[in-house]
Amino acid sequence: MTRPDPTPSREPARGELRSQLLGLLLREQLDRDVAAAAKDADVDVELARRLWRALGFPEPGDRQAFGDADVAAFAQVKAAVTSDLLTEDTVLRLARALGVTMARLADWEVATLVDEMERDVEVGRADSRLGVAMTLAEHVAPRFEEVLVQVWRRHLTAAAARMEAIGAKDAELRTTTMTVGFADLSRFTSLSNQLDDAALGSLVEKFEERGADVITVGGGRVIKTLGDAVLYVTVDPVVATRIALDLVSSVGAHDEVPAIRVGLATGSVVSRLGDVFGPPVNLAARLSHVARAHRVLVDEETARAIGPEFATRALPPRPLRGFGNVSPITVTQRRAFRSR
Repeated sequence: MTRPDPTPSREPARGELRSQLLGLLLREQLDRDVAAAAKDADVDVELARRLWRALGFPEPGDRQAFGDADVAAFAQVKAAVTSDLLTEDTVLRLARALGVTMARLADWEVATLVDEMERDVEVGRADSRLGVAMTLAEHVAPRFEEVLVQVWRRHLTAAAARMEAIGAKDAELRTTTMTVGFADLSRFTSLSNQLDDAALGSLVEKFEERGADVITVGGGRVIKTLGDAVLYVTVDPVVATRIALDLVSSVGAHDEVPAIRVGLATGSVVSRLGDVFGPPVNLAARLSHVARAHRVLVDEETARAIGPEFATRALPPRPLRGFGNVSPITVTQRRAFRSR
């Protein structure tokens, strides 16, 4: 006689736990398809679909994928558009920015919490990952939601202050003069081929965490991280250069993190959807890629602006894609300024 497969008896409990977890996170039942949700919100169904896609979610089809909170969100969008506070185009652009940001934040949170779940299961503090997830969803998620709103308010205030500082004309064009820094790990590709997934993930996390700390404390602003690289900006070339040298000397000095190299370029950049674009961004990346380990390379504009605190030396011209032959300029801090 064959022994019955025990899997089916475990599945209902596991499926029930999953349903409870989703209920704790969403805090409501999804009982409408997109047409019903749009009708309840008094919104055109095509606008509801476009908004849903802009937020980064797949086409819902006829599935019951919407609840009361989704209906309320659709209604808020309609109120903003019909009151002439925002155009439909602006709403969709804001939705796209929100979707991209929240998707990345959610992935980051889940990846971080998975490590916590694994530890709890290994030491016997919990019977399963789903059990840990239930506890976190019930007790941690509501508190983090309050923190999330407060952090958003603080960043919104800071962004508004930056926009005010650059002046009305530049704000209208979303352009301003900035120094862009591009810091990346030297020989990252060859190193990543030697590491397993866990070690590689740990390396990238250490680099991003320490790099962001140095940039923020130094007075810069992190625009984005790209695994083995960090892109940051400042309005002051001197500040940007100090940060670059600190990244090389402090973050790159740790045994757990390979050597760092940094490229800096100054000029007019365009700010859109939390990112920056323009020749200085591309030039900073090119300079970083040709820099040696533990070296900071800058363009002529930055070198002219940083003053006597730093020693500069022009290197032989070399071809940089998109910029022709360029003479990178290496930067070091003069001894008399190092104790400041």
